[in-house]
Amino acid sequence: MRKHVELELARRALSNLQNGTTDQAHDVMELPVSAYTDEGRYRRETRRLFHQLPQAVALSIELRAPGDYRAVTLFGVPLLLVRDERGTARAFLNVCRHRGARLCEDGRGKARVFACPYHAWAYNRQGKLIARFHADTFGDIDTEQYGLTALPCREKAGLIWVVLEPGQSLDVDAWLGDFAAELASLRLHEWQIHAQRDLPGPGWKITMDGYLEAYHHNFVHEQTLGKHTIGNLLVHDTFGPHQRLTFARKSLPQLAQQSEADWQPMEHLRVIHSCFPNLSISGILGGYCLVSQIYPGETATETVTRQTILVHAPDGADYDQAEAEDFSAMAMQAVRDEDYPVGFGIQKGVESGANQHFLFGRNECGLQHYHRWIARFMDQATP
Repeated sequence: MRKHVELELARRALSNLQNGTTDQAHDVMELPVSAYTDEGRYRRETRRLFHQLPQAVALSIELRAPGDYRAVTLFGVPLLLVRDERGTARAFLNVCRHRGARLCEDGRGKARVFACPYHAWAYNRQGKLIARFHADTFGDIDTEQYGLTALPCREKAGLIWVVLEPGQSLDVDAWLGDFAAELASLRLHEWQIHAQRDLPGPGWKITMDGYLEAYHHNFVHEQTLGKHTIGNLLVHDTFGPHQRLTFARKSLPQLAQQSEADWQPMEHLRVIHSCFPNLSISGILGGYCLVSQIYPGETATETVTRQTILVHAPDGADYDQAEAEDFSAMAMQAVRDEDYPVGFGIQKGVESGANQHFLFGRNECGLQHYHRWIARFMDQATP
């Protein structure tokens, strides 16, 4: 991060610590439990928020060189990402234009062309139809009209942004606004992927709620994050629908004994960049980073979290595999073994009828911000 931003975050965190407070919203907020359970509402919200708005579907480093591709199914949409000869990241529906077969199975690899396994229609990295098996017997068609269906795709701040619904527009600069500079400061192009896995989780909103507050850290994460983080102390900044959440490490009081000129703020802070609607980038001390992408499932009661462990090792440099694995194991424990069991319990509680609404405290301002933006985007949606 930029030094002046680090210093300001440290000042605010230290002030909160010394005054026994935290950043707060203006008031307590109520949200009806139906926001978590109503399947019709769930389908409307996920289509609007996850199909029609931009989202970061991959890290740029997942497609390092021309020909690198990744095929993945998101919300039932078969997606093909590929970097073309010019270095441009492109996104297509992973569907042959002849009879709708999937071009390649979900996964990653390197390819010059993508050939349909059904009738061998072939497409290049720019999605153009370049060959058809026995085209002379098939009949004449305008091949320019039968390229792969492109999706709006832009690359920014080390992330590949896509809108999953064809025909939508994508202005990534407008979408990110000032948050683009915050993401760029992470220099994601300098990291390497150590591990990537998918974790089943409870419903989308229950899962996302856990990524947006520090109120639970001392209790749920007593053996992991709670050992290092001061619970219920948050420095909160918003950038349109996006957020930066800054937690204080237990070493923060040391700054009070030092001149600001000697401060190394990031040794005492943990900063999370949360991109609406489902991306969390958690920068951790020691050159490791946890990237979480939360994908709603078939119903309002399930999600899949794609968890990526990054190591700061520019230009393919070697790194300590054992240390990286220790960090990876801690991230797995904190999420799979601590956060999500509580979330699954909340899921059962939601379905029990015990509550008609949930409360978000003033100290849970990240949650309030997230749910207010859901409502705002739904108000803007075309019926």
